[in-house]
Amino acid sequence: MTNHPVNEQLTKAQVINRYLKPKLAVKESADAFASSNIALCKYWGKRNGELNLPVNSSISISLGHLGSHTHISLSDTNEDQVRLNNQALALDSSFSKKVLNFVNLFRRDQKIPLIIDTRNNIPTAAGLASSASGFAALMLALNDFFDLQLDKTVLSAFSRMGSGSASRSIYSGFVRWNMGVDEDGMDSCATQLETQWPTFCIGLIKVSTTQKPVDSRTGMNRTIETSHLYNSWPQQAAEDLTSIESAIFSQDIEQLGACAEKNAMSMHATMISAWPPLVYWLPESLAVMHKVWQLREAGVSVYITMDAGPNIKLLFEEQQLSVLEAEFSTMEVVRPFAK
Repeated sequence: MTNHPVNEQLTKAQVINRYLKPKLAVKESADAFASSNIALCKYWGKRNGELNLPVNSSISISLGHLGSHTHISLSDTNEDQVRLNNQALALDSSFSKKVLNFVNLFRRDQKIPLIIDTRNNIPTAAGLASSASGFAALMLALNDFFDLQLDKTVLSAFSRMGSGSASRSIYSGFVRWNMGVDEDGMDSCATQLETQWPTFCIGLIKVSTTQKPVDSRTGMNRTIETSHLYNSWPQQAAEDLTSIESAIFSQDIEQLGACAEKNAMSMHATMISAWPPLVYWLPESLAVMHKVWQLREAGVSVYITMDAGPNIKLLFEEQQLSVLEAEFSTMEVVRPFAK
């Protein structure tokens, strides 16, 4: 393994090449599915943009059957083909470039034209973590297609290079992504929390399914560069993570919900204080928030979390379901631990 000077930033290709054989084995096709995930303690900010290394650790809950399915097969032409939700995309489209740049980290300079077919059963680029499930599914499919035989921690670290949150979508249930400290980032990977919470529910309220105007990566960079409030984020995130992890193991919905809601609101506060301001909320988002706060005042144990988008996720236990379904008729309910 080559030693690199401390001041030389490693590239994705340099890190990944350490784990690959000189010549790839190739199957006829491979399929993989990965669940999307919702961060309860958010990942917001990178200490290394090339390797997608975060400034703080995070915790998420997976969305069960909601996520991305990826099928990889050999192309019958001399060029790659990229498909999204049954639609062929131009190879110079933003989505195709992201997918093929990631695939090339493993294919390298070997001439292996591929068909990469991705289907999301959640809206794409709307703040519902489709990039997390998408890159996790792509990584799992590549591992199978090229017979890489990588273990889950390596798959998690590699998928992080496509999308940071994808590191958590390699697993299901509650998942912790450790920020890590190593220069090559291979300790910045996720692990599954070995606990079940059968009554835990997530309510998805899709305010808008259109593509958000500022993607998460751009928004994250703008926040770090221009928001003075961001300086306090890493310490708060570390404290929130400890509280949320404790609440998961004790199955304390009030502690988990309150801390997750505070964490999400704090992340959005850093965005709003950026310049130009980043306001992902829509009027409908605020209406849902106010209704949730009114319900909580009335004794309903329900909490909010939001990613970089207008859509809202409710956190609650099953005994609150009938009340919430009456209040939010379009809510989609996910039970991550349902049999």
